[in-house]
Amino acid sequence: MEKDPNAHVSNVDLPENINQVSTEHRAREEGNGLPSSSTQTSDNSGRPQISHLKRRDDDDDDEAKSPLKKLDTGEGHSQKVASHYNTLQECGLAARSQSRIFYMRNFNNWLKSVLIGEILDKVRRGPEQLCVLDLGCGKGGDLLKWRKGRIDRLVCADIAAVSIEQCQQRYSDMRRKCRPNERIFSAEFVVADCTKELLSEKLKGSEISFDICSCQFVYHYSFETREQAEMMLRNACERLRPGGYFIGTTPDAFELVKRLEASESNSFGNEVFKVTFQKKEDYPLFGCQYDFSLEGVVNVPEFLVYFPLFEEMAKKYNMRLVFKKTFREFFEEKIQNEQHKFLMKKMQALEQYPAEERNKLASDCPEEYEHVKRKVECADTKVPLGTLSKSEWEATSIYLVFAFEKMS
Repeated sequence: MEKDPNAHVSNVDLPENINQVSTEHRAREEGNGLPSSSTQTSDNSGRPQISHLKRRDDDDDDEAKSPLKKLDTGEGHSQKVASHYNTLQECGLAARSQSRIFYMRNFNNWLKSVLIGEILDKVRRGPEQLCVLDLGCGKGGDLLKWRKGRIDRLVCADIAAVSIEQCQQRYSDMRRKCRPNERIFSAEFVVADCTKELLSEKLKGSEISFDICSCQFVYHYSFETREQAEMMLRNACERLRPGGYFIGTTPDAFELVKRLEASESNSFGNEVFKVTFQKKEDYPLFGCQYDFSLEGVVNVPEFLVYFPLFEEMAKKYNMRLVFKKTFREFFEEKIQNEQHKFLMKKMQALEQYPAEERNKLASDCPEEYEHVKRKVECADTKVPLGTLSKSEWEATSIYLVFAFEKMS
């Protein structure tokens, strides 16, 4: 008997993020984006850490007076990223379901599904074709999202040749297995370092324009230098039509710096992830490197993306920030929608607590579920609840989601 996805959880309870940036600062840095859905407040411990980044921005107004710091990354950071993803082994669904971060990955996937679905609804223009650029597509994890979104054309670009091959194979398999009368979008696959190469020169259609550029968990690799960040932004925005969107997810620099400054060492993390900086109190606008490791998924250097600067750079391409939200803010807003809630249950984006007798929790450590255990013990709480373990939530809550619109 097929399990009813609605039976997965009856309510939702996530750990509190003890490292939230103050609401006051969030409001200041939102720019002209939509107001945040979150009304939570936090302590003021974030301000000193954030000010390091802000002061560097103030000092760097004149490039001639303050040359940009550039790290010596040896073989080049881009090649390290490509090498890492080229050697990353493909694993099946069974293996993924045994991962310690199974629910966190599903949660991130749900968030991307909601984001992509809502933006597709905004750009759909009757019978006109929908064209999408997936910048940093990896192995093609979002192909099904584009299929469900009924787009007409997709361009997939990534620095890792092996990933592009796997993405192309997934696309071929998807076309082969589709229903007889189903129309699947056409696709083009490009191997390119989009932080250094102009993508438009590699495309088959010289005049193609895009309705959406999607850049998921990728843009932060470009902030090694100003030149690389600008090239990535140009590739993302240059071919967008007026009314098109540049959407993505990226680590929140303010959150990362705040957690670092609260740590007694140059690193912080838990059993799921670890972030290590070279030093504290020095956060240049470009080339601010940190090492990020996530269980079995990522173990490469990354760079802080100072979002107010990112927003300012995007104006060169007539891009307006529509919204920027932390994953928590985005989740709390979208989970109010019944369709999004159903999708979350269907995608197993939250772990059931308490677990069914035949199942076990993702972590054997009781402290990982203290937040939801307290909720369950309340007399009026309906169980089971949907949650993430404390470590998974600490890992995923370092990210934010954004959307820019191309103005006419």
